[in-house]
Amino acid sequence: MTLEKRRTPRPAALAVIAAMITAASAGCAADDRSGQPRTQAQEQTQTQDQKQDQAQKQAQTDRQAEIAARSRQVMPFDLERTTHRFTGTGTGGVQTVTAKEPADTRQVTLIREHLKEEAARFGQGDFGDPASIHGGRMPGLRELAAGHDRIDVRYTQVSAGARITYTTSDASLIKALHAWFDAQVSDHGRHAEHG
Repeated sequence: MTLEKRRTPRPAALAVIAAMITAASAGCAADDRSGQPRTQAQEQTQTQDQKQDQAQKQAQTDRQAEIAARSRQVMPFDLERTTHRFTGTGTGGVQTVTAKEPADTRQVTLIREHLKEEAARFGQGDFGDPASIHGGRMPGLRELAAGHDRIDVRYTQVSAGARITYTTSDASLIKALHAWFDAQVSDHGRHAEHG
């Protein structure tokens, strides 16, 4: 029976192995999602993306605060006590504003008066109020003003508020209405929603 002698690694060999492992993993970090290593460049890109996301969120928050302030100068009702709902349809869309508390007759009256006036203006191609709130470069606004004579704009009272219905057979105006609705929901933040 022979006993084999085990070899112990020499310190120089251990140093070489350690250096190889260090070199192979230098600049890498474990990716939380895949378990694959990430390079320093990937880490920097992720950090930059996170900073960019934060900056975009802050810009959107700032824009929504600015829109709320401008809205108070144009709309007589209280944004905190009402809800704007924008629903795109196959023939245009429906804009509804209601009081959060149906018994709040003051808000209901203000909503109805304002939307009735706006429907009349929109039917004549006057989108000045939305432009003063959102800016003249608001998506869809220019197309709606130019094509107003091809859009049927109707005002209707609803429980706790009012509605404006926009109907057209012009595909480009339907697209403009949907873009305009999307911009309103984005700009108004918590004060508006898709229907």
